Amino acid sequence: MKRYKIVIAMSCIMSTLIISKMLFLINDNQIKSVAAQKGIYNIKLIGEYTGIYDCNMLPLVNCTEKYEAVVIPNHKSAIMIQPYLVDKETYYNGIQGKLPFLCEVTADAYKLGDEAIIFRSSIRTDSNQLAPHLIGYTSDNKGVCGIEKAFDDFLREHFTVNSAKFQIDAVGSVLNGLEKEVDFAEPLECGIITTIDKNIQQICENAASSLNCGAIVVMDVKSGEIKAMVSCPDFDTTDIEASLNDPESPFVNRALSAYSVGSIFKLVTASAAIEQGISPEYSYICTGSIDVNGQIFNCHKWGGHGEIDMDTAIVQSCNTYFIALSEYLDKSKYIETAEKLGFGKEIKLCDNIISAPGTIQTEKDLTVEAERANMSFGQGKLTATPLQICRMTAAIANNGVIYDPVLIKGIRNNNGTIDYYDIVPGERVLSYETVKKLKLYMLKTVRAENSMSDPDITVAAGKTSTAQTGRFNEQGNEILNCWFTGYFPSYSPRYAVTVLVEDGISGNVSAGPIFKEIADQITEYEKCLRK
Repeated sequence: MKRYKIVIAMSCIMSTLIISKMLFLINDNQIKSVAAQKGIYNIKLIGEYTGIYDCNMLPLVNCTEKYEAVVIPNHKSAIMIQPYLVDKETYYNGIQGKLPFLCEVTADAYKLGDEAIIFRSSIRTDSNQLAPHLIGYTSDNKGVCGIEKAFDDFLREHFTVNSAKFQIDAVGSVLNGLEKEVDFAEPLECGIITTIDKNIQQICENAASSLNCGAIVVMDVKSGEIKAMVSCPDFDTTDIEASLNDPESPFVNRALSAYSVGSIFKLVTASAAIEQGISPEYSYICTGSIDVNGQIFNCHKWGGHGEIDMDTAIVQSCNTYFIALSEYLDKSKYIETAEKLGFGKEIKLCDNIISAPGTIQTEKDLTVEAERANMSFGQGKLTATPLQICRMTAAIANNGVIYDPVLIKGIRNNNGTIDYYDIVPGERVLSYETVKKLKLYMLKTVRAENSMSDPDITVAAGKTSTAQTGRFNEQGNEILNCWFTGYFPSYSPRYAVTVLVEDGISGNVSAGPIFKEIADQITEYEKCLRK
């Protein structure tokens, strides 16, 4: 009996120790946390990543939305969501299981209110993406090109998250009657602020709809800010593979690529002449051709223009006049004028967006008379990008003061503050008197009787160009680079616009009407803003 009592006492002591240990473990926070996690199921969905904005803080990415419902199998909300399904395959596969899952629905699913959990997320880019060559695209959540690559770290650093937390039982089913935790992603305020005006970009892309290959650049003449940049053909940021083998090379940003310039360069030759003291009244008799050390250069007008001065030579785009004029130019100063106007120099807009430098004749090249003749009207070795041409045009419009082209305005931080990039002051490259004459010539060019670039609701000035490339199509016809560059309004210049059309008919016929449409549409747009 005594032994029995001892066994009972020992059993009580052991039970007390075990219960005490269990109570200690239950009260330990770390153990409680681990136990709780075993009964929790999380669903997370990125709301949006850091944005890219235009100059008015309008979004250039994250412009379209996607809606996804959190579907809980064997729950009444799973039945209620059916009329709003977009991705039915995912729904019917997921509904066979026990765990909650995401399924795409229409925006109307919000009508269900508290009866369903609907997450909103931003689609980074879509098939209608504006300025794809500038914005670029991502792959595996990394920027591949454009602004997406140049600011990759910053653009992926900040993001918002939708999340839902459920308690589940041992077999993975959601426990009914227990509260769920849901957090909805809030819009982000931070992002890259560009100089692009979304509405002007859209105007230019609409105007470029008839272009197979070419480019358009619009620049604010007072600051160098790029308001629009279009390259054709463009590419679909949601279907990159489709463009990889396209023979038209849609990934090439033609606005930053160098082309034969042609007659636009006559503005540079005229500038150099006036700056060197040669009178615009200098006259020359154009017979339709000119002999340069045994090589014949033809004017585009059969039979010639007769006796003309600089004014008429620019308006009529006479090649032989400028060949003759170039004989009187100091070679070193001639090249210096071209370089001051931006020829032969690359333009860096940001780390991953850089304009080609193009090519310009050297002083040694100009000792060869035929090469000097070619340069005088924009042919030979001379090449430039649409961005460079637009910059030169802006300098003329801005009374001889040139600005570096600007694409990035600043960075908006997550707290709403903006760090603006430094503004580089403009530099005078042409005298006011020289520019005054160029402006008059360019105004007369647009207002000429046969001009196809003359806007209907504003007054513009500009210059056409039809550049030979030395390349021929399948029919044996030479491929021509057709340009128009100009500015408006002519009486108080605001915008410079350069249009390039590859394989066109002429600058007047192929590029002039596009300039006209853009000038009228931007003018109308700004009138609406003032109302």
